Amino acid sequence: MALILGIDPGSRITGYGLINTSGSHFSYLASGCIRVKAEDLPQKLAQIYASLAEIIARYQPEQVAIERVFMAKNADSALKLGQARGSAVVCVANHGLEMSEYSAKEVKLAVTGTGAADKTQVQHMVKSLLKLSATPQEDAADALAIAMCHAYTSSGLLALSGQLAAKRGSSWRNFDPKTLVRRT
Repeated sequence: MALILGIDPGSRITGYGLINTSGSHFSYLASGCIRVKAEDLPQKLAQIYASLAEIIARYQPEQVAIERVFMAKNADSALKLGQARGSAVVCVANHGLEMSEYSAKEVKLAVTGTGAADKTQVQHMVKSLLKLSATPQEDAADALAIAMCHAYTSSGLLALSGQLAAKRGSSWRNFDPKTLVRRT
């Protein structure tokens, strides 16, 4: 069994999600949002670092997955996102944890079956796959999806699903990402 922390970095809201995995099965442990209240950038980065340090100390994850930075249309936004992500990366590294990175497209593909899914689809699939009673907030859902993507990837399910699809002449979209059973 492994405990995975997923991180969706942001300069105003950083989402986090924790899941337990055992083979191809996983279960929800916790999730939430770090809502940055500081005004100046150094204090924002310090708050992200301190909040993630508390989460790591409390839950003691064995693995960490984070969203890879994407190129935004606004260079200033991309820079702030990169700095928030950097604060999270340093926190993880200072706690001696290894980290895996996934693009937004990889995460969406792993959780919804399409790399073009919107936020609502990701939230719906996270709620469904983790059997949650309520829909998680966007950033928390994204963080849980990142953790789930890592669970699928590290267990080899994504590679297996691709092999099955190739043998059957179908795409990944025809398979349920949790059970790898063909959807009808």
